[in-house]
Amino acid sequence: MIKNHFFAGDQKNGPRETILGGYQRVFWRYEVAAVNGGIPGSHGMGVRIQESLVKAAWFVCAICAIVTIFFILLFLGYDGYPIFIQEGFFDFVFGMSWNPTGRDPSFGIFPLIVDTLLVTAGAMAIAVPLGIGSAIYIAELASPRVKQLAKPAIELLAGIPSVVLGFFGLIVLTNWIRVTFDVPSGESWLAGSMLLGIMALPTIISISEDAIATVPREFREGSFAVGATHWQTIARVIVPGALSGITAAIILGIGRAIGETMAVLMVTGNAAIIPSPVYNVLSPVRTLTGTLGIEMGEVAVGSMHYHALFGVAVALLVITLIVNLAATVILSRIKERQAPSRRRGNEVHRPGMTSTHLLSWVTGRRYPVLAGGLFLVILGVAGFLPFVGTVAIFGGIFIAKDRLGSRISPKLVQKIAFILLFACIAVVILVLGIILYDIVSNGLPSLTWEFLTSPPRNLGREGGIFPALVGTLYLVAGAIAIALPIGIGAAIYLTEYTREGKATKVIRIGADLLAGTPSIVFGLFGFAFLVLYLHFGVSLIAGQVTLALMVLPTIIRTTEESLKTVPVSIREGSLALGATRWQTIQKVVVPPSIPGIITGAILSIGRAAGETAPIMFTAVVFSQRFLPDSLFEPVMALPYHLFILATNVPGATGNQYATALVLLILVIVFYSLAIMIRTHYRRTMHW
Repeated sequence: MIKNHFFAGDQKNGPRETILGGYQRVFWRYEVAAVNGGIPGSHGMGVRIQESLVKAAWFVCAICAIVTIFFILLFLGYDGYPIFIQEGFFDFVFGMSWNPTGRDPSFGIFPLIVDTLLVTAGAMAIAVPLGIGSAIYIAELASPRVKQLAKPAIELLAGIPSVVLGFFGLIVLTNWIRVTFDVPSGESWLAGSMLLGIMALPTIISISEDAIATVPREFREGSFAVGATHWQTIARVIVPGALSGITAAIILGIGRAIGETMAVLMVTGNAAIIPSPVYNVLSPVRTLTGTLGIEMGEVAVGSMHYHALFGVAVALLVITLIVNLAATVILSRIKERQAPSRRRGNEVHRPGMTSTHLLSWVTGRRYPVLAGGLFLVILGVAGFLPFVGTVAIFGGIFIAKDRLGSRISPKLVQKIAFILLFACIAVVILVLGIILYDIVSNGLPSLTWEFLTSPPRNLGREGGIFPALVGTLYLVAGAIAIALPIGIGAAIYLTEYTREGKATKVIRIGADLLAGTPSIVFGLFGFAFLVLYLHFGVSLIAGQVTLALMVLPTIIRTTEESLKTVPVSIREGSLALGATRWQTIQKVVVPPSIPGIITGAILSIGRAAGETAPIMFTAVVFSQRFLPDSLFEPVMALPYHLFILATNVPGATGNQYATALVLLILVIVFYSLAIMIRTHYRRTMHW
């Protein structure tokens, strides 16, 4: 018998311990099989059957995303079809009046579409410059100590539930707008855009920062070698090199804003009108998602109003699909322009574009940066769009870089640019600090043991949140129990059993579409399919399945990325020793990927715990003194409890803030665990 000393010395080093341990187990199995007269490479019929069954199981997991998208489209289309027949496609989509409960009902959703696009555009005007500026600062300028503060802060901002942000917006932001602009109500387009801009920031910052970090180091060194300043290197080399990732970040931010329900529902005023004039950011508006959230819970099933709401959901899903397709087209164009240098005639086309080249490509004008920057500054000064002040700042940066760079010192330009970049990250952290301070300072006095352990009384003005707290844990536990094995199996199939081909692309597209589906659409699908069609009723199990479908793409994506970090040579080494594919996956590939898998699971737990829209119509009730006895009973949940307290129960300020604080702490704990696990294994794992 050969002894296993081959890996003994390396086991102390730490970073490769898990992989080498897997190798050691495979190597030991090989020795035992050799001694017993059977080489693992000559697998018997039983092993081959086992391999086939395992592969089939993972394939079933992988197609779950496709099946889910198919059923969502099927049920939305089935329930939305009657409104298109009665009203006609053109009158329904381009009708100017939405009044389904009037004496003469009208079902025109054009104002809802316009309001959705206006709120999203305003949110991007805030989030894009702040997000990209913050990403550049973190990736290129921040010290290690600042990064240790900024990155967790941004991830913490991403983890704040939308209903908590909506509550903050309803209590603080709308009041600030009312006082500042001297208007009767602060619930407006501006409030919705500001809140959605805050919510889109973490997505844009994180993905943009990752894209900037992937720009090869040689690009930076080459730029410095020819005498460029740090800012010139950032503006002309690094940002163009990361343009595809930054574009993807912006498009994902747009998708995040379009699909948000609770925050916009709570702060936009919910008036189904187009602002007059159209740039009046203080006008109340109503989005597609807000309409679904307000009206779906009170509509009669089977009525034309009911079918009209499913028609609204179809329109929302189509807009989301258009955004995803636009992302694909834009990214493909940018990748073509960033391809290796190619010569056309006497002109050499090099990878990367300056900001002038990019905007010239989009607009076809000679001086797009100068015109665009001055236009944004004029808008900001005139006050027509107060929230584009941050965009005006970046317009100034581009003007200084592209038009005045030859007239003033590059060092002065760099100093101004760096100050503005620092201001971006400072604003993001300041916003997070204001939100946390308001909720903690107002919620802590009401947060008592009695509040945590007693049921609500007097419509939630008194008593506690115990049934809601336990109900939230029930929903999350069930959702993860359903989604985790399916998500891990799908990721294993995509990573280990397939090559990039048509089937893989279809599955990935299904998972991406599922990831981009607004949460309120999951709620409608759960209501139509689980509650009504399968007769689950409004119940715990219906909410768990709906949440599981919502977090499934997150688990698939994070697990897949974690599995891809294991080098191919590790797999090849295991197979060369005679292990089967499943043995290699089980003993060699999965163990070092566990930290990433756990991180994805915890992030999914945090998201499921903070979601309101998917469970509004499938699982929850506002008040319930006792815990459910079975999976087919409804439950209370913290997000929905907070929403009702904030919007329908006056005089409950203390319990509102305390409920928001508990929900915030619950989600922060999950996200903090994910951050700690990721940080720990980044220090100990490298290849």
